[in-house]
Amino acid sequence: MADRPTAAQRRHTALRSALDEQLSALGEPPYTGPDLPPAVLEACARALLRARRGGREPHRPALKAVVRATLAELAARHPGQALEVRVPPYGAVQCLEGPRHTRGTPPGVVETDPLTWTALAVGDLTWTEAVDSRRVSASGVRADLAPMLPLWPRPGAPTPVGSGPGNSD
Repeated sequence: MADRPTAAQRRHTALRSALDEQLSALGEPPYTGPDLPPAVLEACARALLRARRGGREPHRPALKAVVRATLAELAARHPGQALEVRVPPYGAVQCLEGPRHTRGTPPGVVETDPLTWTALAVGDLTWTEAVDSRRVSASGVRADLAPMLPLWPRPGAPTPVGSGPGNSD
């Protein structure tokens, strides 16, 4: 019996396909960088933001794949259940150590739209800018994601506390 692809492999395949579709919509050549999950994820996120800056509608499957993968990356880097990060309609994760949330509204909630989350994840937007402009709703004592974002700092920028080489699987 043939081995079935893992969930991580299926997510990576979907992300890779969505990246090439977004690049095509931008009139750019297909992705030729390393076929590693973090590299493909960052490339796809940056392509989505280029589309938005260019006045184009980001490719919906790419946006969905990026949001889900970056939320999974955040939760993998900062495990726990003290904060819920919501990016409707694509996903939500619980992260950060602290009091465990099991029912109802968690004590800490962060919510934003998919493009704002993508910009935060790659460093095109700072946490402070997003909160000050009300593009992010954050409540609770642990609802400050500034030390955890961006997931991939710009070259030459200092690495945020608690981040490092992550695996977006």
